[in-house]
Amino acid sequence: MNQLTVELREFLLHQGADLAGCANLPFLEGELTCGAAVAVRIPVAIIKEIEKKPTEEYYQAYHLLNQRLNRIVTAGAAFLEERGYKALAQTTERVVTTPDQRTRLPHKTVAVHSGLGWIGKNNLLTTEKYGGAVRLSSLLTNAPLEGERVMAPRCGACQACQTACPAGAIYGTLWQLGMDRDEMFSMENCRQTATSLCREFGRETDICGRCFALCPYTQRYVKGGENE
Repeated sequence: MNQLTVELREFLLHQGADLAGCANLPFLEGELTCGAAVAVRIPVAIIKEIEKKPTEEYYQAYHLLNQRLNRIVTAGAAFLEERGYKALAQTTERVVTTPDQRTRLPHKTVAVHSGLGWIGKNNLLTTEKYGGAVRLSSLLTNAPLEGERVMAPRCGACQACQTACPAGAIYGTLWQLGMDRDEMFSMENCRQTATSLCREFGRETDICGRCFALCPYTQRYVKGGENE
């Protein structure tokens, strides 16, 4: 791993990321074909609440963590620009989501190629340390960053997320590189049920989180008691 990669990762951690990694992304078109991914953990107290259903506290934490991530990746982009490279922070203001809830380059794609974790059966990033209890962001750059090997899923025969899903949206498919999300779960069923659950506490949104809250890797983090 080259020195720039090491320095950027250390910088992102110093800025407040709980996990950070870099990757070469040769499948991207254009000039910005490397990237960095960052993750911040969701507090244990919030995870315990959403084991049953989404809450107002989760809604508030969700947006506060997104703001924190925006600051981290913006600082990371500036770090690279100061060294003469081009960089684009994929903040919430810049990421464009299509009507079918897709983005040009999901944060989790950068995260997987950066070695932060693997894609669980719920189509979300799962990490060794925090399970799925993370929020993600990323940046793109033309800096010559080097990455880790893409992790194979460690879900095995586990069906915890599939069993936990209130929408029955998760098919239980073991992820492979290049697999489309529609092979893993129903976005429409997920969104409809999450929206209904959020209306119970007065929010017109579609966050849920029960699938990752009950993941064994998340539960290990919860039982460890680490919190902010």
